[in-house]
Amino acid sequence: MEIFKFIFIILEVIVLFNALIIVHELGHFLAARWRGLVVERFGIWFGKPLFEREYGGVKYSLGSIPAGGFVALPQMAPMEAIEGKGAEAHKELPPITVVDKIIVAFAGPLFSFGLAYLFAVIVWGVGKPVSETDTTTTIGYVVEGGPAQAAGLQAGDEIVSINGSKVSRWSGIGDAVTWQVVSSTGDTIPVEVNRAGQKLKFEPSPVKEDAEWYKRGNLRQIQIAPLQTPMVASVKANSPAELAGIQPNDVVVSVDGVDIFHPASLNDAVASGDGNPLSLVIRREGTLLDVTMTPVFPGFVGDAPPEEEQRRMVGIEWDRGGDMVIDHPGPNEQIRASVMAMVNTFDALFTKDSDIGAQHLSGPVGIMRIYYRLFDSDYGWRLALWFSVILNVNLALLNLLPVPVLDGGHIVMACIEGIIRRPIPFSILNYVQTGFALLVIGYMLYVSFFDVQDLGGGGQAQEYEIVFEAPQASTSQP
Repeated sequence: MEIFKFIFIILEVIVLFNALIIVHELGHFLAARWRGLVVERFGIWFGKPLFEREYGGVKYSLGSIPAGGFVALPQMAPMEAIEGKGAEAHKELPPITVVDKIIVAFAGPLFSFGLAYLFAVIVWGVGKPVSETDTTTTIGYVVEGGPAQAAGLQAGDEIVSINGSKVSRWSGIGDAVTWQVVSSTGDTIPVEVNRAGQKLKFEPSPVKEDAEWYKRGNLRQIQIAPLQTPMVASVKANSPAELAGIQPNDVVVSVDGVDIFHPASLNDAVASGDGNPLSLVIRREGTLLDVTMTPVFPGFVGDAPPEEEQRRMVGIEWDRGGDMVIDHPGPNEQIRASVMAMVNTFDALFTKDSDIGAQHLSGPVGIMRIYYRLFDSDYGWRLALWFSVILNVNLALLNLLPVPVLDGGHIVMACIEGIIRRPIPFSILNYVQTGFALLVIGYMLYVSFFDVQDLGGGGQAQEYEIVFEAPQASTSQP
């Protein structure tokens, strides 16, 4: 069944990813037809045509490689070295006006914006899944010995601002905790928190782990995690947790009298307890219960991990998502957030001493990987539609950059033609377009090189199953 699920998700990714590109190219095509330009070909997908037919002077085709689409407009700026077109063929075509070029070039980003708004309306209706780990600004876990702990930050602190900028969520770009940390440039990061009604300020010194030369550079961090309700997803058979009476959906409130705000805190207590009994307070349907259990070394079915990596456990599997709600952000709110995400990204890219560089952006491989992970989640289509809003806005804005070969470049060159009142010489235009096309292709290959490194999932698959063979008696039971 897993193989069928994999194939189905891949098909979903291909359909949605291709739709984004085809709609963009459709904008160019319809504008060109409206303005009377010569359209040589409108193709869906690339490679050897599976289907090809000429209608109204335009060749329509369906390629064999499912990777977007294209529209051939020889009266726009040429790329002879890439497209293989001869200069004479272009010179024989009737000239088009500056306004025609601007309209046709702008139509692609306009259609991308339109598709983004359509997706935003759908998301507004069906809702966007939002987890507490995305929206909280409360620290749930502080790594022992890390920069945050050294500076005095504690689990339960509510972060108010970082770098002097207010934060309203944990994840994302802009007013988010993670973004303010990774995009910071100083030797220390000013963090203001609310602790039990008192405003406190700390300045942790961020750290950054070294990365292999073939991987994206790691970004700075202060080693904190967001609040995540320690809710039990499942309990291993015969484990200390099961024998103590812990059940799915129980929430661990405290361990040995210390309130916890993240599952990792219980894991730390198990690791540091040297096998001593742990006293827990759990919440079950609004009622607090006292539980005592003693961590044990489990058994393994399959190839056991090395002895030095084996540790005591209590047999709890955690609900990784935390509390999940369905939000219904308005279309304008979604578009505005997507635009600001792009603005903040470019600001970080061009900020001196910023660790965020061109390698941290994603190309087609990375984007399709994100889509795959979203579709593979419990809220697949909802999350994919939400991401499509962001991606279409990015596609529109990136194409409007004043770079030759992009739509913005076509608009700039058309404006230059309007100023000098004559067409830019074909030879110059061809070299400029081809040169920048090669640069764009080179950059896509560059980021795709790093994207490929992420496809493996970042670790070796676990080749054993954890089991608790011998029942362990608990000292108390709820």
